[in-house]
Amino acid sequence: MSRYRNFRLFKGKLSLLADRKAAFICFILFVITFAVFVISTGSGEMKIDPLTVVKVLFGAGPEMETLVIHSFRLPRIIVALMVGISLAVAGGILQGMIRNPLASPDVLGITGGAAVCVVGFLSLFSDKNHSLTVSIAWLPLAAFIGACVVGLLVYLLAWKNGVSPIRLVLIGIGISALMQALTTLLMVTGPVYQASQANIWITGTVYGSNWKNVSILVPWAVIFFVIAIAAAKLLNLQELGDEVATGLGDKVQKHRFLLLMLSTALIGISVAFAGAIGFVGLMAPHMARRLVGSSFGALLPASALIGGILVMLADLVGRTLFSPLEVPAGVFTAGIGAPYFIYLLFKTRNA
Repeated sequence: MSRYRNFRLFKGKLSLLADRKAAFICFILFVITFAVFVISTGSGEMKIDPLTVVKVLFGAGPEMETLVIHSFRLPRIIVALMVGISLAVAGGILQGMIRNPLASPDVLGITGGAAVCVVGFLSLFSDKNHSLTVSIAWLPLAAFIGACVVGLLVYLLAWKNGVSPIRLVLIGIGISALMQALTTLLMVTGPVYQASQANIWITGTVYGSNWKNVSILVPWAVIFFVIAIAAAKLLNLQELGDEVATGLGDKVQKHRFLLLMLSTALIGISVAFAGAIGFVGLMAPHMARRLVGSSFGALLPASALIGGILVMLADLVGRTLFSPLEVPAGVFTAGIGAPYFIYLLFKTRNA
């Protein structure tokens, strides 16, 4: 039996070639994602068994469990899921566009740009009584603007008769170092309470998520994810190299810019609501590539599911393992991601 199956939609106007193995693996990952979602929803000071959680999700659970799940746990877990999906897809786009397995939102400095804006926001709008003079609801917008500005800055500085992947990486690393230095400077020169608050955000956490966050994050994350899936063909062409892609009719520089802006938007909405959760954009695409191969039509959905699993598990461990103390999810993703990054460095060097 053939590994691939062709689907023709809209009376043959749209043709899709599906990899049966990749589709099966994505289905398994979806099941695992749902299982982690249910287990995480039922975990906490008040234990709720998985069957009851499923009943509550479908509107048929007991009143007390329904209150706990809907009011306190679901917003946080949905934000963790969507943030993981967005970061993983952004990382997959960057790795395909730059053709570098070490490319990630952290390395290119995009998350660093968001961090600078957040710390700057806390400094600029704090009074002598250590209180914010504007609503904290503007903080996500500041993070989003910071990510977008740095993403655009990296692209402009890397431009020289077009943007080459190697220049994009080198400029990104330099901008990342600059953003870290600026963030540290703002934290050192600011009051102690501000440094503490900023440090928690920079580490990455979904603590304090609410339904308002969900209502803003989910629509944008879904829209950008759909656009990313639609752009999978462009990523496949970009990986062939500039000359080959141009020969096949691809507008390399135009599409590279659009792909960078798409990944920046995904990173921006993620760090806006969960802080700078690191290494998810690096790890998830690599794990997905081992499972479904390098074709982005399957790689991006698989990366999204793995990213969601990673962030949900990190948040679950952070709020249950050290209870009543809560540890930011970014601590655990960094704890896994740093050794994984070193492993990739050695693997790339020996390739």
